[in-house]
Amino acid sequence: MNIAVFASHGGSDLQAIMDGCKENKINAKVQVVISNNGDSMALQRAEKENIPHFHLSAKTEGSEETLAKRLLDVLEEYNIDMIFLAGYMRLLHITILEKYNNRVFNIHPALLPKYGGKGMYGINVHTAVIAAREKESGVTIHRVNAEYDSGEIVAQTKVPVLENDTPETLAARVLEREHTFLVEVISDIVEGKIELG
Repeated sequence: MNIAVFASHGGSDLQAIMDGCKENKINAKVQVVISNNGDSMALQRAEKENIPHFHLSAKTEGSEETLAKRLLDVLEEYNIDMIFLAGYMRLLHITILEKYNNRVFNIHPALLPKYGGKGMYGINVHTAVIAAREKESGVTIHRVNAEYDSGEIVAQTKVPVLENDTPETLAARVLEREHTFLVEVISDIVEGKIELG
């Protein structure tokens, strides 16, 4: 199965997916990496692994519509079966969501439907979890639709919130689990335990 990974920044989730494929934990291949940020570490990670990678954004392409068309061309060129948003900070255009209906997944560092939606990304999520005195947080993998963090949840795993946690320590613990969980869930998708559309 051919995977496209979209990432905006560090790309540590992308690394976990690439490593999972290399170690035969995922019976699939990352065929292309796309970032809306030309300086993202994700593009550097892809380059190191000799995976085709593109910096594409509304800025580079001139408009959201042109960007969507270019993205669809790239996804088709690499014969993509599934798209994974691994820290991608943009909404995908509706034409992409329609073409890859139920085949676009996102990873979110909390137990949705709590702590999701606009503005709920990165450290903001963990700050909100601690402020609410939650005893546990976790990782959610869900299908992507036209609204932030509201698509069908396909898998969740819990991570404890410790008494002396700061947003940073909680973020680190959630991220560590995120990397292993991603590999488990993508493997389940590839093996048909989680259905694609």
